[in-house]
Amino acid sequence: MSPRLLALLGTLWVLGACRESQPEAAAPQATEAKRLFGTAPDGKLHVYFFDVGQGDAALIVSPKGTTVLVDSGPQSAAAHLVNRLPELLTRPLDLVILTHPHVDHHGALDAVLRRVGARQLMEPQVPGTPPAYDQLLTDISARQIQVVSPAPPTSTPNAPQRINLGDGVSLTILWPRAPAEPLLEATETALEANSIVLRLSYGETSVLFMGDALAQTEEYLLAREVPLKSTLLKVGAHGLAGATTSPFLTRVGARAAVISAGKGNAFGAPSSATLERMKAAHVQVFRTDVDGEVQVVSDGKSLVVSPQRLPRGTPTDTRYTHAGQGPTPEPSFWAGKPAPVKKAPEVPAAPPPETPAPEAAPVPTAAKEKGGAKKYTGPYVASRKRPLFHIPECDGAKKIHAENLITYKTREEAARERRPAQDCNP
Repeated sequence: MSPRLLALLGTLWVLGACRESQPEAAAPQATEAKRLFGTAPDGKLHVYFFDVGQGDAALIVSPKGTTVLVDSGPQSAAAHLVNRLPELLTRPLDLVILTHPHVDHHGALDAVLRRVGARQLMEPQVPGTPPAYDQLLTDISARQIQVVSPAPPTSTPNAPQRINLGDGVSLTILWPRAPAEPLLEATETALEANSIVLRLSYGETSVLFMGDALAQTEEYLLAREVPLKSTLLKVGAHGLAGATTSPFLTRVGARAAVISAGKGNAFGAPSSATLERMKAAHVQVFRTDVDGEVQVVSDGKSLVVSPQRLPRGTPTDTRYTHAGQGPTPEPSFWAGKPAPVKKAPEVPAAPPPETPAPEAAPVPTAAKEKGGAKKYTGPYVASRKRPLFHIPECDGAKKIHAENLITYKTREEAARERRPAQDCNP
C-alpha cells in the first residue's frame, strides 16, 4: 500500500474518532444533573425544589415511585421544566397540585402536561379566579385529567384529607377544607389566604408546603391546633413580609427552610424582615435565587439537603443533614371550632421602591357614603413591571417611574389585569 494511501486512511480514521468522541466531550445537561442529584426512586423520599425564577415548583417522588408536582412555576420556566422533569420521571405524573390561581404557580403547566402528562390535578376551587386560569382547567379536563378539590372525605367530614403515597409516605391537606369549613375571607388576598397547605410526612421527618398563604392563614391554623410541626418548611409567599410570622415559626419548629424566588425580582422577595425572623428561629435557609435547585432526601429518620450551588470555598460534596423530630400524631378528627381570627401579627412590607416619578400622580376622586365617609372610585395606577395596582396617592404609586405608569379608570378594569397592592388596599 502506497504511503499516500496510508496517510489518507489515517486521516479518515482520525476524523471518525473525533466525530465519535464529540458526545462524550460535551456532556449534556442531563448527565450533569444526574451527577449532582442522582435519580429516583431509590427507596428514599425525594423532594426537588426547582429553580423557576419568581415562582414555585416542586416535585415529590416517594420511595415507591409515586410522583406529585406541587405548582409548575411561571411560563418562563416551561423550557427548563420540560427538560428537567423527564430526567426524574419514568411515567406520567400521578398528581399535580396547584396551590392557588396565580400565574407564577401555574404558568408552565400546559407545557409540562404536554411533555410528561398527569393522571389527576388538585386545585383549591376558590371564587374570583382569572379567566386564563379557568381556561387552563377547561383544557386540562379535556385531556381526560381528573380535576379534584381538597375537600375533606364525605364519609368523615371532620377528618383531614390524606393522600397515601405508599411505603409510609402521606400528604395531609391542612387547608382549605370547604365545604366542611368556609374559606377565609380577605377582600384583597383571598386567593393567597386560601392556598392549599400540605404536610408531607415520612417516618420522623416532614415537609410543610405553604403555597402563598399569608399571616391570616397561619393564624387560623394556629388557632385550630392543626399539626404543623415539620422538619423543613417550604416558605409561603416567596418569603415576603406578610407571611412566616414568629408564632408560626415557633409552632412549626423547622430545622431548615426553602424559599423559591427569582433573582432580582420586582417584589423584593424574600424580605429582610422574614429572613430576620427565620434567623431568630435558628432555621437554616436555602434560596433558589442563590442556591439554585434544592433537593431534599429523607430515609424516614433524617433529611439531607443538597443545594445545586454551594458557597465559594465549600467542598462540592457538602450535604446538610437535619435529624427528624419524631413522628407527629395525625388527628383522626379536626379538633375544635374555628377561633376568631384576629388581625395578622405581621404587617406586609411596602413594595420595593422604583425610580421616583418626575410628575405627581393623578388626583383621586371620591364619592360620599353613609355618615360622610368617602369611598374611593378611581382612577387606579400600576407599573408595567409589576402585577399590582394602587391608589394614586399611596407611597407605592408615587414611586412608579413615568415611563412605566399605567392608569385605569375603574377598579374593575385594573383587577382584570393586576392584583391590588397590600400597602394601600385599593
